[in-house]
Amino acid sequence: MSTNQDHDMQRGLKNRHIQMIALGGAIGTGLFYGSAETIKLAGPAITLSYMIGGFVIFLIMRMLGEMSVDEPVSGSFSHFAYKYWGEFPGFLSGWNYWFNYVIVSMAELTAVGIYINYWFPSIPHWASALFFLIIITAANLVNVKMYGEFEFWFAIIKVVAILGMIIFGLLLIFTKINGQATGFSNLWIHGGYIATGWWGVILSLVPVMFSFGGIELIGITAGEADNPKKTIPKAINQVMWRILIFYVGALTVMMILYPWNQVGMDGSPFVQIFSKMGIPAAASILNVVVLTAALSVYNSGIYSNGRMLYSLAQQGNAPKSFAKLNSNGIPVRGVLISSALTLVAVILNYLIPGKIFMYLMSIAIIAGIINWTMIIFTNLKFRKAKGQAADNLEFKTPLHPISNYAAFIFLAIVVALMSTINDMKMAVYILPVWILVLWIGFKFKKSSESKISPAQKAK
Repeated sequence: MSTNQDHDMQRGLKNRHIQMIALGGAIGTGLFYGSAETIKLAGPAITLSYMIGGFVIFLIMRMLGEMSVDEPVSGSFSHFAYKYWGEFPGFLSGWNYWFNYVIVSMAELTAVGIYINYWFPSIPHWASALFFLIIITAANLVNVKMYGEFEFWFAIIKVVAILGMIIFGLLLIFTKINGQATGFSNLWIHGGYIATGWWGVILSLVPVMFSFGGIELIGITAGEADNPKKTIPKAINQVMWRILIFYVGALTVMMILYPWNQVGMDGSPFVQIFSKMGIPAAASILNVVVLTAALSVYNSGIYSNGRMLYSLAQQGNAPKSFAKLNSNGIPVRGVLISSALTLVAVILNYLIPGKIFMYLMSIAIIAGIINWTMIIFTNLKFRKAKGQAADNLEFKTPLHPISNYAAFIFLAIVVALMSTINDMKMAVYILPVWILVLWIGFKFKKSSESKISPAQKAK
């Protein structure tokens, strides 16, 4: 094992890798399973919810992109928060991002066992999870290009599947290939387009924001992009409209094909709709897709967590051992620790089946909101530090600083909404406790540093 003084991060990620990495982090459980909760809350107006949430996330991504293009480093907004805001913001944003993706990875890895059981019910959940954990972790330890290829093909499967569902759905809507053309009436005959009222649409913004969690992974890849000043802006601008097509387009077709109030909460709405419409083999095909989606998000989680621990170690906010890279420029220890922690989820879901998944989701939403809030305010600090030089930035945030404050107000509203939802309240209560834990950890770190002599620091 060599230190980062001997080896640097390798710039082996192409534009196609970076775009698919971002898609891989954002198209997963939120669409294939979590959208059932959003449909329940908003009805056909789920499409409006995704457009609102997607626009806010686009603004936040532009804020991150503005900084990442100017300074393409691994660790992304943790580095920027540390440099432009202060030591504690850098400490908080880095550890919170790492914690967020550990929680998300736990949920996704556990889901893998459930999906495998669809075909092979005799295989224990833990065995499937352990098998894929080893495979994905090994791929992340080879080199960054191997990770990029894994994620590229994982994401391709999801993208092709969603586009296939949209095209097939349009054929069902406009032609008689399944007996008769469906038409558009399901959008309004079951209570209207805004069937649950505006309050339902507003509440639906909470699970919608979980769906967009992970899109900020583009910023983490900046340190390993082969041409970050070109690939990062292109990836951010292209990925956002693609996600809106995949979410809004796919869900619009679903709402047209089938009555929204008959979808239910007992599985993926995509599987339910095509199965209930009598489409042969739909469940098996879609099970391949949801399995791939879970593995894709887990792959992205292991990648980003290893890089975040590397960045934290470089800042002095994590043990120095995490700042070591192997000969291929991989932060091996960070990858292995992050991978090992997700294994805890398999045990937890075995011991506490059922409810643990929803709790993990709500905590992930809160952690995601902390990440996005840090990006918003770090971008304000970044602009202030740049002064007049900010006029020459290559990839500017639209409507800065109005967009920053508007995005923050939106996120604050989402947190307030979570406090009104029974299954989400716990996460809101955890928010101040989690920040306090990080503050105590930061103070302990500072106290430990003060006891180190100048001679020891020089070493």
